[in-house]
Amino acid sequence: MNFFAKIANNLVHSENLAYTAIRSTISAQFSGWLDFATAFAMFSWVGLRPVYATAIGAVVGGLSNCFINYKFTYPNQACAWNIVIIKFFMVWLGAVLLNSFGTQLLYGLLTKWTFLAEIGFKPDGYFTAARLSTALIVSVFWIFLLQKNFVYKQVSFDKYAEKISDFLFPSILKQKSKNF
Repeated sequence: MNFFAKIANNLVHSENLAYTAIRSTISAQFSGWLDFATAFAMFSWVGLRPVYATAIGAVVGGLSNCFINYKFTYPNQACAWNIVIIKFFMVWLGAVLLNSFGTQLLYGLLTKWTFLAEIGFKPDGYFTAARLSTALIVSVFWIFLLQKNFVYKQVSFDKYAEKISDFLFPSILKQKSKNF
């Protein structure tokens, strides 16, 4: 196997922490751009307030991130998909709230800095700066840590997540499998 084929194979299949981190970064990058593009479109083109635009972007980005992580980033974890969905939703809901209200708060602060307007900042620029800054903080200190150590790993909470999924989706989960 040549050098590049070996790296590609390791990138897709290796359990090594470095390759897992690369896969996680790829998934987060794709989902983050999809989230940001959706939020920006909702703010700039549809005219929604930053809190709503950010929440919609987070829904779109979160769904893509969950699926990509389950199939690509952590494909060999023993966690069943129904348990992953419950745990992902919990972490994702926290991220939506942190991103939405953090963006709104930072946007409000930035609009009060008159020197930004004097150097040419517009509402789109305030929103972009607030959204990117908040997203960076939330992605490192909330999402990454909880996905790595909670969502895609078997933990003691899984028995409760299974009960929650059985309660919420009883007909869908008659045959539980690892298939998404």
